[in-house]
Amino acid sequence: MKHLILIVMLAPFLEPSGAGKLVAAIQAATQTPSQPAAAPSSGAPADQENARKARALLDQAIQALGGQAFLNIHDKEEEGRTYSFHHGRPTSNGVLFWRFVEYPDKERIEVTKERDVAYIYAGDKGYEVTYKGPHPVEKQELEDYLRRRRFSLDTLLREWINAPGVALFYDGNALAGNLPAQQITLINAKNEAVSLYLDIATHLPIKKSYTWRDPVDKERNVEEEIYDNYRPVQGVMTAYGFTRYFNGDMQTQRFANSAHYNQGLDEAMFDPNSHYDPNKAAKKH
Repeated sequence: MKHLILIVMLAPFLEPSGAGKLVAAIQAATQTPSQPAAAPSSGAPADQENARKARALLDQAIQALGGQAFLNIHDKEEEGRTYSFHHGRPTSNGVLFWRFVEYPDKERIEVTKERDVAYIYAGDKGYEVTYKGPHPVEKQELEDYLRRRRFSLDTLLREWINAPGVALFYDGNALAGNLPAQQITLINAKNEAVSLYLDIATHLPIKKSYTWRDPVDKERNVEEEIYDNYRPVQGVMTAYGFTRYFNGDMQTQRFANSAHYNQGLDEAMFDPNSHYDPNKAAKKH
């Protein structure tokens, strides 16, 4: 009995790898010599099976997106029209945009028909570039951008799933809008969590959701992104429709007209002081 009490007292401090030894010790302490020890279970713990299923579904999603073609994307460019909303109501009739991304941490967004306003993000810096020259974006705007990049779909499927300390959970069937989906939650070493919803039929990502707490007012915020209208581009399934929600209100919508991968972007476009002219660059092509 003394041994059993000691085992129970030590149980919370044992490593997970010692769980089997703990079970065996308890069995040995509670059985009489005439009782044969029960055979150890050959099945994996339920949480390991759950994590394996989550990982398998994520691998399936990567394959649906294009497999190695998706993972080998170095840069991306797209063109279309974007809409902004305030409290769920549109603030304009839409603005033309050109978007250029060089992974992992460079992005340039040009707006207006003349392409004379650009937002450049490189590393942890952000700039607005107009005819007056470059100016750092406001601190809150930069923080919002960096947070969204950290939780972006590309970052999840390229970095998070292979990072040390990331836990994967299969949450079962769910609804993403009106579509049946399978929900997976990823939690990184910083205890940041993201839920990803995969279309049951196509296995493509159709929704992403995560929460964060405002450092000032301590309020909990929820951001959601919807991906739709997938089309194949250079072997990669590409979402031509994108919608972002903030605390349940539609915030941004983006509709692409065209998309291209691995075109070899001009590094000058990510330098706010390079005087890069997108119209001259377009004429060269």
